[in-house]
Amino acid sequence: MSRKLASIQRIWKIEPIEGADRIELAYVLGWQCVVNKGQFKPMDLAVYFEIDSFLPIRPEYEFMRASSYKNTDIMGEGFRLKTQKFRGQVSQGLLLPIDKFPEIPENAELGTDVTELLHVRKWEIEERATSGGTVIGNLPRSIPHTDETRVQADPEIIKEFAGLRYYISTKMDGSSHSLSIDEDGFHVTGHNYEYKDDGNSDFYNLVNARGYRARLEAFKAKEGLDSLTVQGEFCAPGIQQNRLKLKKPEWYVFTIMENGKRVGLDRMLEICKELEFTTVPIEEVDNDLTAKYPTVEALLERAEGNYPNGGRKEGIVIRPTEPIFSANIGAELSMKVVSNKYLLKNE
Repeated sequence: MSRKLASIQRIWKIEPIEGADRIELAYVLGWQCVVNKGQFKPMDLAVYFEIDSFLPIRPEYEFMRASSYKNTDIMGEGFRLKTQKFRGQVSQGLLLPIDKFPEIPENAELGTDVTELLHVRKWEIEERATSGGTVIGNLPRSIPHTDETRVQADPEIIKEFAGLRYYISTKMDGSSHSLSIDEDGFHVTGHNYEYKDDGNSDFYNLVNARGYRARLEAFKAKEGLDSLTVQGEFCAPGIQQNRLKLKKPEWYVFTIMENGKRVGLDRMLEICKELEFTTVPIEEVDNDLTAKYPTVEALLERAEGNYPNGGRKEGIVIRPTEPIFSANIGAELSMKVVSNKYLLKNE
């Protein structure tokens, strides 16, 4: 499922900001945004742009030029949205009136995805620039994108965990990379692309040094599988400022798929033990998430913490211990909670 970077959403609350005459807080989904005072009122529909969006050059965004303008060889020109702070208040994304965009139909309903219509892209320059290699194609069909739904973007997703046994893992601060074997061969990929084994990919070099391909091929043959996919977070010096303070590269597995189906927690741990793969840290396993963490605020508090070396943790990922399909997100039920303190410190 592609991420809704820009969508029609309802503002459910407006709050003043102490000491501020020109700005106030608007709440949308599980996010809060700083907006011009009087620009919106509760229950208004607006265009909401999530953080990590890269907006094209157009007059409606020019007020952000001083703070958000970027021009790179990979992404081109545009405006990058990231978490910011105004008068002590966190602002997570951008809210603009629908009438600023004549291409949006007048009858656009709540939740309408306008990402492609407004030519909004995801900001991915750091991953591509630091952990890539020679691109030989897009992701193979056996490898899904690793984007997780942020709980702030869809607070209703919390209710889907009611009564389920769940686990919480640490969100490692690196770059998602995958290995897969299917009928078309062996694949090594980043978040969006497959890479060539020519010495230019740091992750492929790690794969070769540790003999990962031979391990996967032997396991696939032993289990009689048609396909096997392992996905994880590649962390190393030079990746995302190396906030884990690693001295050498490491790959932390968070998803395994056998014949195209995600396995549960126990099976993932079993496979990783056999293949000698390191998993993401499992912080908590329990029943009924909604009883323990019923709100976005409770989950944000749970997401705070540090990596073992003392660096601030990016956040957490929450999944049922056995995969369950969510019609709401169009994929297996899963969500991430990114620490607000991390966002403010590192963006």
